[in-house]
Amino acid sequence: MLLVMSRIIRSRDNAVVKQMIALAHSARDRKKLGLTVLDGIHLIRAYADALGAPQRIAVAESAVARDEVRALLTQCGGADVVLLADPLMSEISSLESPAFVVATIQTPQVSPLAAGASMLLLEDLQDPGNVGSLLRSAAAAGIREVVTSRSTAFAWSPKVLRAAQGAHFALNISEGRDLPDVLADYNGTAIALVVDPDPPASIYDCDLAGPVAFLIGNEGAGLSSALRSAASVRVTIPMPGRTESLNAAAAGAVCLFEMVRQRIHRRGSRG
Repeated sequence: MLLVMSRIIRSRDNAVVKQMIALAHSARDRKKLGLTVLDGIHLIRAYADALGAPQRIAVAESAVARDEVRALLTQCGGADVVLLADPLMSEISSLESPAFVVATIQTPQVSPLAAGASMLLLEDLQDPGNVGSLLRSAAAAGIREVVTSRSTAFAWSPKVLRAAQGAHFALNISEGRDLPDVLADYNGTAIALVVDPDPPASIYDCDLAGPVAFLIGNEGAGLSSALRSAASVRVTIPMPGRTESLNAAAAGAVCLFEMVRQRIHRRGSRG
């Protein structure tokens, strides 16, 4: 195998290594260069399945003979492959137990929002885990369009990518948008998820058969008054237990899969 015979990079001053370390740890560099880091075999394989070979793959010296690494490199035949000493890989990978394969990709370009499509709008969510979980739920529920506000965690950060588990590559993620402005041109039903809708309304009583935009707000403050006002309806999730609210990611998943349930039920009724 050619990779085994290639030179192993051991210096932190190597240009490729310096760039990968910067990309792994600096959102500013990722945004400036339009590049994203994929940490681990699962994310790289998910990208390759959806969009083809990454731009570059770095492999740890100790992992080059692993069958799963060889299979990945065969799948990603068009990628530039570099072999790194293990300590360098530990500096690039942001995992607690560093990955032995890391890739860089061109951050996918955003397409115009599809007219008449269902959407997920995220306003000022700060927790990367919540953002990633919501992206994963949206992709699983069949929603492709995701729009985020300027203060929402960067969708292409390593933590969000890990939480989403490859969902990014099934989505069109439009970031840093004015969400009320997005809704001004939306022809579907914009559904604001709130703790205290007035008048009281449940997500389970809402018709989700047509195009819908789910609005999920900040973990502590919820949705802004401007976005609540821009919504077609304001709903809550009934909670008979003794808790004030659900985690943002859990609440979003409940709404998304209530939409799925209703649509499956309608198709079954027509059959």
